[in-house]
Amino acid sequence: MQQSDENNLVEYGFRRVIITITAVLCALLEIIDTTIVNVALNDMKGSLGATLTDVAWVITAYAIANVIVIPMTSWLSKQFGRRNYFAASIIIFTAASFLCGNATNIWELVIFRFIQGLGGGALLVTAQTIITESYPIEKRGMAQAIYGMGVIVGPTLGPPLGGYLVDNFSWPYIFYINIPLGIIATFLTILFVKSPKYGEKLKANQVDWWGIILLATFIGSLQFVLEHGQQDDWFDNGLITTLSITSVFGLILFIWRELTYKHPIVNLKVLKDGNLRIGTIMTFILGFGLYGSTFIIPIYTQSILGFTATDAGLLLIPSSITTGLMMPIIGKMLQKGVPQKYLVTAGFSIFFVYSLWMYLDMTPNTGVEHFFWPLVVRGIGLGLLFVPITTLSLSTLVGKDIGDGAAFTGMTRQLGGSFGIAIITTMISRWTQQHRVDLIPHLDPTKFNVQERIHGLQQMFIGKGFSFNEALQKAYELLDMSVMKQATVLSYMDVFLYLGILFLLCVPFVLLIKKGAGKVDMSSVH
Repeated sequence: MQQSDENNLVEYGFRRVIITITAVLCALLEIIDTTIVNVALNDMKGSLGATLTDVAWVITAYAIANVIVIPMTSWLSKQFGRRNYFAASIIIFTAASFLCGNATNIWELVIFRFIQGLGGGALLVTAQTIITESYPIEKRGMAQAIYGMGVIVGPTLGPPLGGYLVDNFSWPYIFYINIPLGIIATFLTILFVKSPKYGEKLKANQVDWWGIILLATFIGSLQFVLEHGQQDDWFDNGLITTLSITSVFGLILFIWRELTYKHPIVNLKVLKDGNLRIGTIMTFILGFGLYGSTFIIPIYTQSILGFTATDAGLLLIPSSITTGLMMPIIGKMLQKGVPQKYLVTAGFSIFFVYSLWMYLDMTPNTGVEHFFWPLVVRGIGLGLLFVPITTLSLSTLVGKDIGDGAAFTGMTRQLGGSFGIAIITTMISRWTQQHRVDLIPHLDPTKFNVQERIHGLQQMFIGKGFSFNEALQKAYELLDMSVMKQATVLSYMDVFLYLGILFLLCVPFVLLIKKGAGKVDMSSVH
C-alpha cells in the first residue's frame, strides 16, 4: 500500500518543474533569512536603540524557533495534510516578515523573528520531503541535488544581499523582500502540491503535549547556551549552567517519552535505520563546517582586513557558484551508481585541503586574491558532501519515514551549525588571549629592533604634532594593537587547522557504511 501511495506522489513534466521551483524557493527564503540578518545587526542596533547583546537575540530567537519546529514537522504534516501545513507555514513566514520590518523596538522584533522561525523551520524540511517524493526513486539523487543547490547557496547569498539592501535602502527591506516571494509560493503550493494519505488523525487528547514541551525545553535551552555561552563566560554563569542541566534532563526525558508513548511527536524509531544514523552524524559535522566557515570568513575579513559588509559577503560567491555547478554533476554520478561513500570520502578530504590551505594562507595582510582558490575548493568539497550524505541518510527509508528522516537531518544540520558557531567564537576569543600572552615577551624593550620600532612610531606621532610623551604613549598603543591583530590571526589559523582535522577524522567512519546502501536505485527498499 505504502509503495503505491508513494508512486501517486511522483510528478512528471510541467507539474514537477513547478513543484520543484516552489519547494526550492521556500527552502531558499528560509535559509537566506538565517544569514541575511548578520550584516544588518549594526543598523538595527542604532535605529532600535539596543545593545549588541539584545540584538544578538534577533538571530537566537529565529534559530531556537527553527530547531524546535523542525523535528515536529513530519508529525504536523500528517495532522493537517502536507499541502495545508506547507501553505500555512509560508503564510506565517511571510506575515512575520512584514511584522519584523515594522517592529518599533528590539523585543517586538525578537518576538516576530521567533514567529518567523516557526514558519521557516517547517519550510526547509517539508520542501525536502516534497521534492524527494515528487521524483521517481531512481531520480532521487538528482532531486536532492536540486534541493541542495538551494540549501548550500542560501547561506552565502544572505550576507551580500543583506549588505546591498542595508547600504542602499534600510534594514527593514531585508524582511520586506520575502513578501512578494512568499505570496507567489503560497499560490503555487495551493495549486500544485499534493498531500499523501496518512490514515487517521489524532484527537486533541492523544496529542503528545509532553513531548512537545520536553522538546522545546531541551532544544530551546541548548540553543540559548550555544548562542550566549561565550559572551556570558560559560559555566561561570548561573543561567548558562542551569540551562545546560535543563537541556540534558530535557533530552533524557524526551527520549524516554517518545519511545514509550503511543503517538510520539517525533518518531525516534526511524533511527533504527543504520544509514540514517550515520547520515545524521555526518549531517551534524557538515552543518558544523558549512555554517562555521560561512560565519568565520565575513568576521575575519571585516575585523582584520577592513572589508565592508557587502564585500565580505561577495567574497563567498565563488564558493557558492562552484557548489551549485557541482550539484547536478554529482546527482548524475549518483544515478550512474557511483557509491555515495566514495563521494563523501572525497568531500571530507577536499574540505581538509581547504582548511589546511586557509591555515597556511592567513596573515594580517591576506588579500581577496588569496581567498579565491581556497573558497572554490571549499565549494567542491561541500558539493561532494551535501547530496551524497542526504541521499544516503534517506536511501533505505520508505513512505512516511522519509519525512521523519528528513526532519532528523534538517535538525542535526541546524544544530551542527549552532555548535560550530558557538565553539568557533569561544575558541577565537580564548586563543586570541592565549596568543597575546605568548607574543608579549617577544616585545622586549631592551632589544634593539623593538627600540627602533618604538622610536620610529614615536617620531611619526611627533611629526603629527603630539608632544614627546603623548607620542610615546601612542606608539605603545599602536604596537599593542598590532600584537592583538597578530594574536587574532593566529587564533583564526588554529580554528581552520582543527576544522580540517575534524573532517579528516570522519573519513574512516564513512568507509564503514554498509555496501547495499550506496545505490540510488535503492534496491534495498522493500
